[in-house]
This record gives sequence, structure tokens and C-alpha cells, in this order.
Amino acid sequence: AAMPTFSAQHALGKFDELRASLSASLRGVLLLAAPASLGLIILGRPIVALLYQRGEFDASMTALVSWALLWFAAGLVGHSMLEVLTRAFYAQHDTKTPVIVGAGAMGLNVLFSLTFPGLFARIGWMPHGGLALANSFATALEVSTLFLVMRHRLKTLEGSSLGRGFLQAAAGVVCMSAALLLWSNRAGSPWLIGLGGVALGGTVYGLIMWALKVPELQIVYKVVMRRVGHGR
Repeated sequence: AAMPTFSAQHALGKFDELRASLSASLRGVLLLAAPASLGLIILGRPIVALLYQRGEFDASMTALVSWALLWFAAGLVGHSMLEVLTRAFYAQHDTKTPVIVGAGAMGLNVLFSLTFPGLFARIGWMPHGGLALANSFATALEVSTLFLVMRHRLKTLEGSSLGRGFLQAAAGVVCMSAALLLWSNRAGSPWLIGLGGVALGGTVYGLIMWALKVPELQIVYKVVMRRVGHGR
């Protein structure tokens, strides 16, 4: 959704506004993807059981799927930020850079996929988790490279704003993770642990963001209240 804005700002030569829009988009993605990533890591098993464990899909299959989910979820932030960064390049009529960097990341993904499963097996972990980690790690390197190239091209990317967003997300994720670890250790059905954990994690994270006065949350709140007011 941000690409038309990026394109218009680039076409009009409004590079200060482009930097601000890109930074705001990356902040927003980070604040959303970070809790989703940690939530899937902690609640992966009950969520998989809730969705799939019935019939021939037994507990052993749940363990296999949730193990892969854990390592795929670790790359969720990178995948999410990649979607924003690539569109910023496209808005500047540059499709070559994302393709070149993406091809390099694909090659690294293949290399990691040949290496990580063996490393996992050596330490007694299920090897297929290494395939998921290979994808997440390659994506992290890809998004880091694109970020550095874009920052060099635009001279800066409002590092202080992104830094604050990272610290705010980290604070919220730490508190949310602590609550979810306590919650997930209790006995209960996948419905209770999974759905209850999602509600608990979202509530804790939202409260921390509200306490830290994260501007994105304030904007969402104002939009919701405005819609509620119009509904009346």
C-alpha cells in the first residue's frame, strides 16, 4: 500500500518525504511483525495442534510442523521488511538491485540448506528445522543488504526513529514473551493455550506500546474511535 506514496514522492523529487515515509513504513512493519514472530515461536505447538491435530495428524506430526514453524517464524520480521524495501526500490524505477540481491540470497539459501540440517543433526535437533533457518537467515542477510544500499542512496533513513521503534518493539516483546511463557507452561487444551495465548500476548504487547506512547498505536486508536463515532 505504501508503494504509490513512494512513487509519487520520488517522481516529485521529495526525497525528505520519501525517507520519512519509508522509515515510518519500516517502523510500522517492525512493530507488527516482532510480536507476531515471538508469538508464533512460543505458541507454535498449541497453534499447530489447534489447527491440524485430528485424525491421522497426531502429536508427533504436530511436533514436526511446530519445529519448522519456530525457525520460519524467526524470519518473519525480515520477510516483512523485505516487502517494504523492495517496493521502495521499485518506486525509484530500480528493479535490478532487488533482483541481484535476491539472487545472491537465493544462492546463500541453497548453501545454508545444504549445511544447516547437518549441523542440527549433530547437536541432536530435528534436521528439517535447519532448512527453515536457512530461509530465515538468507532473508535476514538480503534485507540487511537492501537496507544498507537504500540508506546509502537516500543518505539517511531516519536511524533515530527506527532505533526508537526497535527499542519499543523489544520492550513490548520481552514483556509479552514473559507472559506467554508463563501461560504456555500451564496445563490445558490447545484451544485454551493457543487462543488464550494470542489474546493475552496481544493485550500485553498493546498495553506496553500504549505505555510507551508509540505514535502508530495512537494513530490506530484515533482511527478506530473516529469510525465508532461515525457508526453512532
